[in-house]
Amino acid sequence: MNPVPAALPVLETARLQLRPLEAADAEALHPTLSDPVSMTWWSHPPMESLAETRAHLERNAASSDWRNCVFVPREGGSAIGFVAVGEKRNGACELGYMIAREHRGSGLAREAVSAVLDHLFAAEGRRRVFADTDPDNMASRALLERLGFTLEGRLRAEWETHIGIRDSLIYGLLRDEWLGARPR
Repeated sequence: MNPVPAALPVLETARLQLRPLEAADAEALHPTLSDPVSMTWWSHPPMESLAETRAHLERNAASSDWRNCVFVPREGGSAIGFVAVGEKRNGACELGYMIAREHRGSGLAREAVSAVLDHLFAAEGRRRVFADTDPDNMASRALLERLGFTLEGRLRAEWETHIGIRDSLIYGLLRDEWLGARPR
């Protein structure tokens, strides 16, 4: 296994600042992580308490396998979503993300994920990023497709979740595809 790169740096976009996840983000992220609608497609059920969310975020912030960042409005405020990068193989990593329900459809998730992809491909020189999503999670699938990811396969009965045994769709994006498609 590769050595884990340092935490993602602070990144800025037109409307967002992305910074490393902190346990103090629990209050801001708890409404989303405890929302049954938001958590439908996750591999675990909604968080039941703020203490559970805080403990979950503390584990994520200290993870050696995942680098987690939150995104906040550039003008200030609390976290409205997060992006996580899982270290998988030399040059390849997995991507996960979530945004608060009230911000869906605003383009902010696309903006945040794009900033992370720019960093992974341009600054870190990654060759591949992939995402694992539930086939019925149409919003996530649409975001991945808008970002240029290609549906690469379906893993049948891959996850046992709080909503049952679920298939998983794997979407992939290569460095040349991302860098070649981005206006500079």
